[in-house]
Amino acid sequence: MTPQVLHDLQTHLLTALASPPEETRRLFHGRGRCWPGLEQITVDWLQGIVLVSLFKEPEPAQLDDLMAMLLALAASPVWKNSGAHTLAVQHRYLPQSLTQWLVGDPIDEWTLAEGGLRYRIDLGKKQNNGLFLDMRYGRDWVRANASGKRVLNLFAYTCGFSVAAIAGGARHVVNLDMSRAALSRGRDNHRLNGHDLGQVSFLGHDLFKSWGKVINSGPYDLVIIDPPTFQKGSFLLTKDYQRVLRRLPELLTADGTVLACSNDPATGPDFLIDGVTREAPGLTFEQRLANPPEFPDADVQCGLKALVFTAAAPATRR
Repeated sequence: MTPQVLHDLQTHLLTALASPPEETRRLFHGRGRCWPGLEQITVDWLQGIVLVSLFKEPEPAQLDDLMAMLLALAASPVWKNSGAHTLAVQHRYLPQSLTQWLVGDPIDEWTLAEGGLRYRIDLGKKQNNGLFLDMRYGRDWVRANASGKRVLNLFAYTCGFSVAAIAGGARHVVNLDMSRAALSRGRDNHRLNGHDLGQVSFLGHDLFKSWGKVINSGPYDLVIIDPPTFQKGSFLLTKDYQRVLRRLPELLTADGTVLACSNDPATGPDFLIDGVTREAPGLTFEQRLANPPEFPDADVQCGLKALVFTAAAPATRR
């Protein structure tokens, strides 16, 4: 990070904070490699909290310069007028993703708004705070396409897709994730939005040991697959995704829909398209959802992939 690069980042943030978003948004996305020298930095607007995430350890002098720039930003009139009150830097390259609170008191939990829906996040405790901002259009799509449907949300995490589905009129959502703590936060998110928990199920299981439970709760009109790229001891995207895809014929209704997602920059959309073609040939690729404009990527193949597939219902005999 040269002085010029840091100046460019400061200018970008001053411009963004001069007219801050009403809801949570990414302010700066260096990970898309559109800003040479800043590839390992992101900055998020969490409605009063500015969270800077570092994905690679800078040189000590560079880190000092970055901190000085951020403190100068927080002392500016633009910062004061923006309504920002807290500035945090998360060192995601460290084992515990240490968070430094540069301005304001530490905050453990915070509530965000997106599309009029509310989500509770954790700060300063975990690597991920509970809501992946790049999946905003995916949640919008689910909300717009869930009416009257039974939905299966695999690798549900904190149930953002489930909240969107119920808000969109889904009949029932089944959420599955190994982390019971994440599912507990998912319950909180549904309660925050006044949802009837009788329409939502939470299965805290290893998917690959629980196919019977998942299949017996089906069939589903919509299946959402949004796994981690890697989760030690439980999931490796390049090995295990196909194991999920080959079960789709057992999970889906005759005219069901699948939203298959991947955030692995090393694999393009063909990874999912070829996998579905091979493992679930009754499904047809329909579209790749656009990514939010605040997540530019120098190579569109490397960004978030959220692909829609549909099953054609068999023709009825006359």
